[in-house]
Amino acid sequence: MRRAGASFLGANRRIDCKPDNVRERMTRLKDVEIRIVAELMKNSRRSDREIARAVGVSQPTVSRIIQKLENEGVIREYAMIPDFAKLGYSIMGATTLDVQVSRPEINFQEIRKTTTEIEQSSTPASLLAINALGGNKNRLFIAFYNDYAEYAEAMNLTKQIPHVRVDSVESLLADLNDKSSYRILSMSAIANHLLKRLGNGKAKKLIK
Repeated sequence: MRRAGASFLGANRRIDCKPDNVRERMTRLKDVEIRIVAELMKNSRRSDREIARAVGVSQPTVSRIIQKLENEGVIREYAMIPDFAKLGYSIMGATTLDVQVSRPEINFQEIRKTTTEIEQSSTPASLLAINALGGNKNRLFIAFYNDYAEYAEAMNLTKQIPHVRVDSVESLLADLNDKSSYRILSMSAIANHLLKRLGNGKAKKLIK
């Protein structure tokens, strides 16, 4: 199984979220492929036979499609979602910042070296680290922290990354022990959204 990677280091990119482009990306996958992905997102422990029954195709078809989607990188990894609070994490932080990538003197090798050293020394429980756009920021990362002291240390290390604009580093923190939270993290909601875009019926035609 491949582990999804992420980096702060890519150049700024224009985000194109037009509906036509969403539909274009969706057409790259057949309906049955998207339905299989959705079923795996809801429960990746289900057998190919169980998924076949849910989608309305044969078990060999499911096995073949899953292998194809793994090879193409559509399915990147299989993972369970734990109760993070019960694992000792008390805070989830969504942090935005600005890396001044447009400066002519920027040294990406220096940034990579420093970032790698920080990650090796602190081993952050990072969920997401991506290029972003908005609010004069261009990076977003989401991570879990044992406590506020660990979060504060992570922010101090982040500000040491070359070309990070220190005054741009801001976070929104969530208390993982807050039982009134609506949803901490769930792939099922995304799976249901995918199915809603397709229509909720099973695959129209059985594929041998």
